[in-house]
Amino acid sequence: MVKAAKSLYVCQACGASSPRWAGKCPSCNEWNTLAEETDAGPPPGSGMTRGSKGKAIRLGTLEGGADEAPRFTTGMAELDRVTGGGIVPGSALLIGGEPGIGKSTLLLQLSASIARAGLKAVYFSGEEAAAQVRLRADRLGLASAPVALAAETNLANILATLDAGPKPDLVVVDSIQTLWSDELDAAPGTVSQVRSATQSLIRYAKLNGSALLLVGHVTKDGQIAGPKVVEHMVDCVLSFEGDRGHPFRILRATKNRFGATDEIGVFEMVQQGLREVANPSELFLGDREASVPGAAVFAGMEGTRPILVEIQALVAPSQLGTPRRAVVGWDSNRLSMILAVLEARCGVSLAQHDVYLNVAGGLKITEPAADLAVASALLSSFSGIALPPQRVSFGEISLSGAVRTSAHTALRLKEAKKLGFSEAVVPAAGETGGDAAQLSLTRISHLKDLADPLRACD
Repeated sequence: MVKAAKSLYVCQACGASSPRWAGKCPSCNEWNTLAEETDAGPPPGSGMTRGSKGKAIRLGTLEGGADEAPRFTTGMAELDRVTGGGIVPGSALLIGGEPGIGKSTLLLQLSASIARAGLKAVYFSGEEAAAQVRLRADRLGLASAPVALAAETNLANILATLDAGPKPDLVVVDSIQTLWSDELDAAPGTVSQVRSATQSLIRYAKLNGSALLLVGHVTKDGQIAGPKVVEHMVDCVLSFEGDRGHPFRILRATKNRFGATDEIGVFEMVQQGLREVANPSELFLGDREASVPGAAVFAGMEGTRPILVEIQALVAPSQLGTPRRAVVGWDSNRLSMILAVLEARCGVSLAQHDVYLNVAGGLKITEPAADLAVASALLSSFSGIALPPQRVSFGEISLSGAVRTSAHTALRLKEAKKLGFSEAVVPAAGETGGDAAQLSLTRISHLKDLADPLRACD
């Protein structure tokens, strides 16, 4: 006798299930996210059957060599950097980003590069018709690339197509939220459909040694939509970021089982598609104006790559009861902390001033070492005194006003020297490396050492 399908209410935000509907999810406390779904059985290609008896598996030990995972290069140096040196066969990658940021363009260029290198690339489009993808390929000059293309959203059809032909080296699915399985009584994009489709495709990739690249939608908060378990299942999670007002795009690895995390690749969106940027520091500093109050150059680190970027600040008297604090590209809470430290430890009060802070080029910075550069830009704008144009700054500021050392000091100074900078304001503690001898260093231990000279010149 066939068991009737069981109906559950699944949260579309966190994936938690409940036997009955409620207005608020009991797990993540989100409102109106519970949707009814039917658990009709395992999806096709998952290898799971109900009531099957398990079999014993062979157990091993921790001894033995750990050979480096084989990889194939993508032909795109920036993408190879982010993935740790290339794509590992049999791995699963998930890429997310805002609509229109260039995800489909990047994957089409990747598929064409792989196909032209003699490997087999298959591109499944669930959001665009095949004619639309061909139109984009023609615009990018990729129409002659031998990429296998299909517009399909049925999971069973995709798996049957992959099994019927030669084993592909790369499988691209754009996007995972559009796939559906007729084994599940749920709409495409729901938690059960996304989870089962991902599980089936990953199982195929692991068994056949094909690299799988999935595109994921993002929510209004910038998080990849769907259950969080999808990010746990894949080997690499990539985030494609950028500002629509700037041509620069940042590909960032937030999870990578075969390489370092927080590595970034920099691209520039041009008419012919995405162009790789080998030296992003020159790109972010290309339009910098010299001798302007409120501008400071920060020597930062993104993964293992040093990047120099301009931080711009504007401090202006405010007529409002509550002055404005506007931040672009940095943490607003971090800015509030820097302003409080300047007032409490250095006697510089900006309570009656509007403060605007911007990271040039559309880059987003999360590194605490940017504190000293931000403080320098704020003090420069407040005093009206421009900082030396050939100076870089970095260092973390504590609540006591002390300037703490930052990691990778030598790499930061080496990058500054390569781009023609001659001065650096750095924390007093920490090793600077051999390249520091070619720079004029100002080592400070407290934020007052930076604030007092500017106030004396005011």
